[in-house]
Amino acid sequence: MSLYWRIFLLNAAVLIAAALLLLGPVTVSTPVLFAEALILLAGLAAMLITNAVLLRIGLAPLQRLTRAMATADLLRPGHRTAVTGTGEIAELTRTFNAMLDRLEAERTASAGRVLSGQEAERRRIAQELHDEVGQTLTAVLLQLKHTADHAPEPVRADLHQAQETTRAGLDEIRRIARRLRPGVLEELGLHSALRALAAEFSTSRLGVTTHITPGLPQLDPATELVFYRIAQEALTNSARHSGARTVELHLRTTPGGGVRLLVRDDGRGIGPAPEGAGIRGMRERALLVGAELRIGPGPAGGTQVRLDVAGSTTEHRPREGAR
Repeated sequence: MSLYWRIFLLNAAVLIAAALLLLGPVTVSTPVLFAEALILLAGLAAMLITNAVLLRIGLAPLQRLTRAMATADLLRPGHRTAVTGTGEIAELTRTFNAMLDRLEAERTASAGRVLSGQEAERRRIAQELHDEVGQTLTAVLLQLKHTADHAPEPVRADLHQAQETTRAGLDEIRRIARRLRPGVLEELGLHSALRALAAEFSTSRLGVTTHITPGLPQLDPATELVFYRIAQEALTNSARHSGARTVELHLRTTPGGGVRLLVRDDGRGIGPAPEGAGIRGMRERALLVGAELRIGPGPAGGTQVRLDVAGSTTEHRPREGAR
């Protein structure tokens, strides 16, 4: 039955009930007595309440659909509104669910193209930093060394200082290039890349420990890159914003045969602040490989980032170290 006929029949039922009251023994005097006025007001209130209750019941599916529309988030896919009953509201619910399917697919495809472009641009910039800037600074270091060896003593100390400054700049350029293009991930695999990432973030103020379960099933290269980038972003947030002293990085299997990445710190937590570009980027990367990403408080406080990949997306290859 359509929404139009539902509302029509509900109101018709209330009006018929009111008309039937006219056939009863109740009469109205002129002028209206106080007791009769009370009876009329009570009857009117009863009809209004009945009409309101029946309309609320009839429009409940539409209200559920409205709430679903207001809370839909393409970065948290899979939530659909249950289709109940028949008629226009059921058809509208099915259409809304189909629209969400299309939007999520288009969002995933567009995000994949954007992130692929970003990774290509990262590789290009890292290559240019290594080939152009890195080689230029290396040549400058050699020239400074040659000049310092032949310079008089008063100038030699300044040249040595310039050497150290240039060497520090060269090390920073190499560090940036490694972050842009994780060569260790391509050459040695995810396990070694995560250990190198943890060592890079470990400082006197922040201790990062890794716990990697041996014998994990191998992931395809795209999924490995997603794991690496999400771990990198989680460690960056812990180092810059959380005020944490320790961070734990776990890579383990899940009961269903999948792989789980867990990054947990002891910082102040994310609190009620809205999600920034970094967390949204993590969610988009997780969507690309069909992974489930959860970000929230840890068991003992701080922030916990958990990424789960189902077992069907893993590939059983030789373990890392046998490559």
